[in-house]
This record gives sequence, structure tokens and C-alpha cells, in this order.
Amino acid sequence: MKSLRTLFFMTFMIIPLSAIAEVQDDKFESLNRALFNFNENIDVLFLKPLAQLYVKLMPEPFEQAVSSMVANLNEVTTATNCGLQGKAQEMFRSSGRFLINTSIGLGGLLDVAHSVFDLESVPSEDFGQTLAVWGVSQGPYLVLPLVGPSSVRDASGTVFGGFTNPVNFYSEVDGRNAIRALSLVSIRGELLGVGEIVTGDRYIFVRDVYQQKRQYSIMDGVVEDDFDLDDDY
Repeated sequence: MKSLRTLFFMTFMIIPLSAIAEVQDDKFESLNRALFNFNENIDVLFLKPLAQLYVKLMPEPFEQAVSSMVANLNEVTTATNCGLQGKAQEMFRSSGRFLINTSIGLGGLLDVAHSVFDLESVPSEDFGQTLAVWGVSQGPYLVLPLVGPSSVRDASGTVFGGFTNPVNFYSEVDGRNAIRALSLVSIRGELLGVGEIVTGDRYIFVRDVYQQKRQYSIMDGVVEDDFDLDDDY
């Protein structure tokens, strides 16, 4: 499975800046910066050290299994939003992957759908992307406490996403929280080293990369260059 670190780096590096929509209005910049600093402090004090310890102590096969589980949990959200966007083929493929990996893939710890049935993953979709496809404007840029970069549209999508996350329907509270915590640490572990490419004003850098990545995802990797030619990366 391609690491989030690699995906983050590739996405930022391959998208021509001229092909990306301008950064949306940051009318709440003062508040956003305060929340950004709060999130940074939480990360430095708690999340990053936990992620570093996790990566150091856990065998690589275990890390890969957890990453696979996290990806599998997201399949329901992806399948739902593919359906809402009219992407029937992707919806059925993502649904099939979830059913296969949840059943015979030990709850998603093994990507049997790919290794045995050659069923490749579908690019992640969320309700924020669906709203964009439906023509809803992004609105002002936001930084959410303990969450990070977002927008009015994407924050609304996050609320909907709670209804498509299988973990939220798991009856055992302790088990549910344990899965969430493990998923969070795993994702943060995959992003270790990303901060090293940040230059200049960290707030602006993160904001701009977030905007570019969201636009890239909404357009399914198809961007238009200065000559009005579509390039599919």
C-alpha cells in the first residue's frame, strides 16, 4: 500500500500551480492561525511522539496490517460517495473490496481483494467532494481544533461522514475508541517526515497544500493546464 507520506509529496509536487483554483477566502485567518498553533502544540506534545514510538516498536507487517484496516474502514464512505456522484463502477468496486476484506481479510487487516481477486482500490471519496461535484462552493477556509485544515463545505461533509464510518456503529465503546486511537496513530506515523518539506510560513504552506490536494481530489486527478489541455496524472 502506498504510504500517505508518498501520496502527500507526489500530489503536491506533480500538480501545476497554474492548474489549481485560487486559494479560497481566508476571512478567519486570525482565528485559524490560533487554532493552527493549538493543533501544532498538541501534535508536538502528544501525537507525534506516540506516532514515533509506534513506528519504532511495531514490526512493519503489523504497521501494514493496521494501514490496510484503516483503508478498509474508509471503503464504506468512498462507496457511498461514489454512488452519490454517479460513479457506479467505483461504487461497486469499493463495496466489493469492503465485503471481501472485512470477511475473509480478517476485518481488513489483509487486502485479500487486491492480492487474491486483483480488485484494486478506488481513490478515496468523501461528502465534501460530493458537495463540490454537486456545485456547492467551498466557502471560507477553516482550521478545526484537533482536526486541521478544512472549509465550510468540507466541515459539513465531515458530519455526514460520521454516518458512513463502520466504527461508529460498533457497540463496545472501549473497542470503538481503541480502533479510532490506533487509526489516528497509524495515519500520523505514515506522515512522519512530511513536516521536513515545509518551508516559509507553516500556516500558509499547509493551507495552500490542503487547497491544492482538495482540488486535485475533486477533479479526480484531471487538471487543466495553461493551454486548456487536460492532463490526467
